[in-house]
Amino acid sequence: MDFSGKRALVTGAGKGIGRTTAQALARQKAQVIALSRTESDLLSLKDEIGCEIIVADVADATLARDAVRRALPVDFLVNNAGIAPLASFVDTTVEDFDRTIAVNTRAPMVIAQEVVRDLLTRGAKGAIVNVSSIAAAVGTPLHTAYCASKGGLDAMTRVMACELGANGIRVNSVNPTVTLTPMGEKAWGDPAKGEPMMQRIPLRRFALPEEVASVIVFLLGDEASMIHGACLDIDGGFRAV
Repeated sequence: MDFSGKRALVTGAGKGIGRTTAQALARQKAQVIALSRTESDLLSLKDEIGCEIIVADVADATLARDAVRRALPVDFLVNNAGIAPLASFVDTTVEDFDRTIAVNTRAPMVIAQEVVRDLLTRGAKGAIVNVSSIAAAVGTPLHTAYCASKGGLDAMTRVMACELGANGIRVNSVNPTVTLTPMGEKAWGDPAKGEPMMQRIPLRRFALPEEVASVIVFLLGDEASMIHGACLDIDGGFRAV
């Protein structure tokens, strides 16, 4: 794939899947705009791939809108920023729930709205990938807020696809299993938790960030021109069992 002349905004680009996706897009010659709340992560990424950087906490809807407006025009959007506070259902706080929805569900809406409005104004086609999770469809202990936020993100992906397809704007989500990122390690690094989960995956391992990023890049490209409104599992067969 050759994304020369294309601008790609990646949120949560400082670490994990977002950073790996930014690197992959840069290898395909896209001009990457990397957004994260941690400036040091972005500066090291800029040194590595020569991307534009924007520091913002997308939990704040106003800051999220301002950030994406600074990034425009954008051809590709990867809504990757996410958090996963861990607590049992009865111990999940309103504050953690609200912040998780704000980052994982509301921010993708706010950011995509700005990108789509600009695409429509320019009469341009585009592609959006929302980074979701198999937790959108599978109940996961200690992940009440996270599961709710990703279920909402998948539902929003389908609505976006229904409304935007006629304008040549494709929208999909990717739904990985546990991925070996700092957030994944925090949730599943304890072998007592991680091993039973891994045994439920037919491939008997967790995903690598590169394996998710490669699917995201594929979905953005013309090779995926007929894939639209999909919530694509990247789970080693977890949901096939």
